[in-house]
Amino acid sequence: MDCGVRLKNVSLEYHLFHDKTNNLKEWIISSLTGRSFVKKKSEKFLALNNINLEIKKNDRLGIVGLNGAGKSSLLKIISGIFKPTYGTVEVNGSIQPLIEIGAGFDPEMTGRENIYLNGYMLGFTKKEISEVEKDIINFTELADFIDVPIKYYSSGMSVRLAFTIATSIKPEILVFDEMLAAGDAAFIQKAQKRLDSLIDQAKMMIIVSHDLSFINANCSRLIILDKGSVIFDGETKAGLDQYYKLVQSKG
Repeated sequence: MDCGVRLKNVSLEYHLFHDKTNNLKEWIISSLTGRSFVKKKSEKFLALNNINLEIKKNDRLGIVGLNGAGKSSLLKIISGIFKPTYGTVEVNGSIQPLIEIGAGFDPEMTGRENIYLNGYMLGFTKKEISEVEKDIINFTELADFIDVPIKYYSSGMSVRLAFTIATSIKPEILVFDEMLAAGDAAFIQKAQKRLDSLIDQAKMMIIVSHDLSFINANCSRLIILDKGSVIFDGETKAGLDQYYKLVQSKG
């Protein structure tokens, strides 16, 4: 398989816990307040149901679906963040997930230290990080704050840094969840150009987004997820027409 992704009979189960009474403190509070115990403490939830999917080189795949359809779970399965409960996933090519960027930041460490920490977590070597360190600092416009602990950053500054680190690698397979609100308005245009360049260079793109205009402009193929199952896989325009009907029927 020349740079591709293949999912065969993939299912993903979550355990949903209903009973919060899992320690002595909770048990005492429940007894004193008269809070009733749930009959079913937990149950299994099928987030993905028997997914069979092959994504090939040069595919620009959009994934849409209503809330809870399994979109983010599918991206995390493809990216290797989650392991399927059943089935197999095969990925051929370097993959870069832009999902929950900045989740690995240490607030006590400086911006510069977090460049290296986050870079390691993304699979960079120390040499690769040092080669892009200056570009990251220049692009974020955070030179005056780069040696200040992250805990003193505004949310916009943190997102700027996280976005720039994550997009400093040139992957064969680009995977991301939603458009990135990369900080303040003045930074968004720069971020969009950087993201466009990354998309152009990638051999394959897989994106989850509620921005249907972006999907229409950038994706050649679309799948629709509904309750963990693929209900459409085909050309983008036809898929969006079907998705609009699905949204209307649920509304």
